[in-house]
Amino acid sequence: MAGFVQIIEFQTSKPDEVRALGEEFRKNREASGPGTSPVRMMACADRDNPGHYFNIVEFASYEEAMANSERADTTEFATRMMELCDGPTTFRNLDLRETAEMT
Repeated sequence: MAGFVQIIEFQTSKPDEVRALGEEFRKNREASGPGTSPVRMMACADRDNPGHYFNIVEFASYEEAMANSERADTTEFATRMMELCDGPTTFRNLDLRETAEMT
């Protein structure tokens, strides 16, 4: 199994604005046509720590993730998102080893 996952951990008192920014980014990305993009993204709120959030972003490979990071629209999105955060953001870079759908 190949793949790469990035977990972005952040705090914000403006979750609705972060969500709207993410929706705007996805719509613009879809409109721009094919290119390097994540395979899947999950936005999560920490139930035990209000104001604490995680974005879990899956890519086909590490190389795809790095190419995505170099895109101008990704840089603009990240800059705007950091402006909505209440402190530093933590990035976790993970090689995907295995996935399983549990039924």
